[in-house]
Amino acid sequence: MQTSLQPIFIRGLRIDPPLLLAPMAGLTHTVLRQVLLGFGGVGLLSTEMLSAKRLPTENPAISPYLIRTASEKPLSYQLLISMAGEIARAIDVLHAVHADAVDLNMGCPAPAVGRFGAGFSLMEQPENVRPIIAEARKRTSLPLTAKIRLGTELDEQRLRSFCTMLEDEGIDMLSVHARLKHESFARRPRWEHIAGIKERLKIPVIANGGIFSVQDAKDCLAASGADGLMLGRGAVIRPWLFAETARELCGNSIAEPAVFLPTVYGRFLDLLFEHFTPERRLGRLKQFTTYFARNYAFGHHLATKVQASNSVEEARERASRFFAKAHNTVVTECTEKSLP
Repeated sequence: MQTSLQPIFIRGLRIDPPLLLAPMAGLTHTVLRQVLLGFGGVGLLSTEMLSAKRLPTENPAISPYLIRTASEKPLSYQLLISMAGEIARAIDVLHAVHADAVDLNMGCPAPAVGRFGAGFSLMEQPENVRPIIAEARKRTSLPLTAKIRLGTELDEQRLRSFCTMLEDEGIDMLSVHARLKHESFARRPRWEHIAGIKERLKIPVIANGGIFSVQDAKDCLAASGADGLMLGRGAVIRPWLFAETARELCGNSIAEPAVFLPTVYGRFLDLLFEHFTPERRLGRLKQFTTYFARNYAFGHHLATKVQASNSVEEARERASRFFAKAHNTVVTECTEKSLP
């Protein structure tokens, strides 16, 4: 298996380094993306999951899901979709906002999503997938990608057949979250099962799940043989993880990130005020803090205090007091086992 990564090219889009941001509800918005870009190392950014049905009614200038800056490139937009009839208007919106790639969500296991025939349920009903991809491929020349899980159970033949179908229908790149439908984040990801997909397909395959350190990235790459890696919660905890990984696995000449945690948190807060209306700020700060607090041995105190805040101003004051006392309690390494 390979131990280093090379740039990926799909339909004229260069993904260099081949390190991708995972779509995460309430997290992968413009503020987090800008914080990540401040450290470098991200080859392809992502929005959070976007409902294809609701997308045409969103105002890109004020929608918290669509706000972006000119620096956020390349940016992939992930669509939550259940039927081909939802594609046309959604793709029109993505063209209008200058999307760099379109990603189809086929991996979200949330029951509320499955009830509408979207997310992971598409893997369970492959006959519904073909017309969706066909319609999307007809509507856009942008790179068309998909994100999946390993399945409901470990059935290698069924999984490989599904992935081959995606490639045959026009998917340009495939991201695989290395867990089964009902497996929680606490379960060790099955990176080795991505290797079988990689062997079968000609399109680039991206490995996702359980990458919280450079060593995790190396282990995932060695086990999966993937063409690239997708980082999610690990990069929310440590926004400099992309930069560290790009230096180690991609040979990118990125300076070793200088990290001062209160400054990173302050940058996140400042950007919240710059880009979001007041009612949109506190919830996103609370979500970010839940993860970022893991950098501290007693970070649960920070998370609890921010969660209990009734305003961003109150949360900022409580965070400042925590940082003033906690400068010697930084955790050197966070693992997935330490997460809830």
